Amino acid sequence: MIVVTAPTGLIGSQVLAGLLEGDEPVRVIVRDASRLSAELRDRVEVIEGSHRDAAVVDRAFAGADSVFWLVPADERALSVYQAYVGFSIPAADAIVRHGVKRVVTVSALGRGTQIYAGYASASNAMEDLIASTGVHLRALVMPSFVDNLIWQVGAMKNAGAFFSPIGGDLKLPAVATRDIAAEATRLLLSPTWTGREDVPVLGPEDLSFNDMAAIITDVLGTPIRFQQVPAQQQKDGFLGRGYSEAMAAGMVDMAVAKDNGLDNAVARTRENTTPTTFREWVEDTLKPAFTA
Repeated sequence: MIVVTAPTGLIGSQVLAGLLEGDEPVRVIVRDASRLSAELRDRVEVIEGSHRDAAVVDRAFAGADSVFWLVPADERALSVYQAYVGFSIPAADAIVRHGVKRVVTVSALGRGTQIYAGYASASNAMEDLIASTGVHLRALVMPSFVDNLIWQVGAMKNAGAFFSPIGGDLKLPAVATRDIAAEATRLLLSPTWTGREDVPVLGPEDLSFNDMAAIITDVLGTPIRFQQVPAQQQKDGFLGRGYSEAMAAGMVDMAVAKDNGLDNAVARTRENTTPTTFREWVEDTLKPAFTA
């Protein structure tokens, strides 16, 4: 039995789709079962509720061999550590109680860099919590998701630009969520690995935001530029969207850390390079959103 958390989210939904191509039984934890299609509800066992709830994960992890653990966004949390580590404590207890053998989780690059990175540092601490249970663990450690640019489609349409505190010429890895889901699915359906290991998933190439702007412009046929903004401006934007002070600061701290080399600390190899190019992602995902 494989348990999938956040099955209606961007990554979790793709992991669920991949798992259903295999033969393993799947159980999902979902806050609102009506968000799953009737077809999916017929093919999986559904545990309704939040996976931060001890009673919910206790039910869901009973008899489970493997768990895909994904912490959802909590923009109003009192700290990034509450959002990641505090959220995951009931799961850690249930992993031990039910003898879950393996966990695949989504985390961030940065372990060992000694750079505080807000959300990324908290996700690394979440990994440590889960590993402390003794479960076999694979943490998919990520740079930024290219899919996050969807949040800036409005700015691209209205201002012809997208924005970040990160310098426009800094080349960084970036990954499509489809590739994250593919790696998670592979690990969950090949349950022979043991121990703890971070698995970098870096995308196919390092690009700067200026590089990305040039590709977006070429694919859309519309001039789109990148503009670097002060960190405080980004923080104010998150606060205006309802983020708590701590979580807005956590987003900015992560961006500043990336600007200081956080995502360049892992060397690119054949094994950690994934297939979806930025151009392919723009054509498949950003362009339809932009033209809608």
